[in-house]
Amino acid sequence: MAELTLPRRRYSMTSALPFFLMHVSVLSVFFFPFRWSLVAWLAGSYFLRMFFVTAGYHRYFSHRSYRLNRFWQFVVAFMSQTSAQKGVLWWSAHHRHHHLMSDRKADVHSAVQEGFWWSHVGWILSDEFDDYDPSRVADFGKYPELRWLDKYHLVPAVAYGAAVFFIGGWDAFAWGFVAATVVLYHGTFLINSLSHVWGSRRFPTPDESRNNFVLAIVTLGEGWHNNHHFYMSSVRQGIRWWEIDVTYYLLKALSWVGITRELRPFRAPDSHELS
Repeated sequence: MAELTLPRRRYSMTSALPFFLMHVSVLSVFFFPFRWSLVAWLAGSYFLRMFFVTAGYHRYFSHRSYRLNRFWQFVVAFMSQTSAQKGVLWWSAHHRHHHLMSDRKADVHSAVQEGFWWSHVGWILSDEFDDYDPSRVADFGKYPELRWLDKYHLVPAVAYGAAVFFIGGWDAFAWGFVAATVVLYHGTFLINSLSHVWGSRRFPTPDESRNNFVLAIVTLGEGWHNNHHFYMSSVRQGIRWWEIDVTYYLLKALSWVGITRELRPFRAPDSHELS
């Protein structure tokens, strides 16, 4: 296996090459005449899949902050993986480990311990974390359809990309899948790389998690990261009226039609807040 050695860590080219090729492929947007409809493809594809990253990978599979029946559980898992961020079991296993070891040496992507590059993309480009501990996600690993989806984690992304192409053509594919996926990568990864170093702290958590309005807008509510680390099982991360949390609003709306159930509220008395 070819390897690339960079400061602090060793990277596998078999892990890193597809990631970099995806970024290079973004240049394909310049092969087509600019139209505002293509910007709409990019924005729509980004926010649709960001919702499933936050509502699926994170708030459901990592933290079980609400409930779904088995059918909707598979739908959410499938749509989460259209983001091309690996399988739901892989994602949630590593995220649960992150919360157990947050900002300690054993944290898989701590900006406090390892800096911006490693926490943003380095840990994903390394082959150190290709595997995961199945015992961390035994609650979801018992479902064979989720194990299959996790094993063939690129199937949803390929299917999504094909759908974009058949609906909109090559120009929509370039903007609405390739470019949107790369922007989605970095929107997601900014939570790892910036939300423990940039922002304010409301609650006295044992890590350096921060609340950040800008990141909350970009990620549909994930930027209220200190709130989240204080009470991680809450479906709601923006706990003040002005803390915009679009993912929560949509999950709440889905509960009105019976798709999501038993949404866990945020529980923390004001006395826990830092002065």
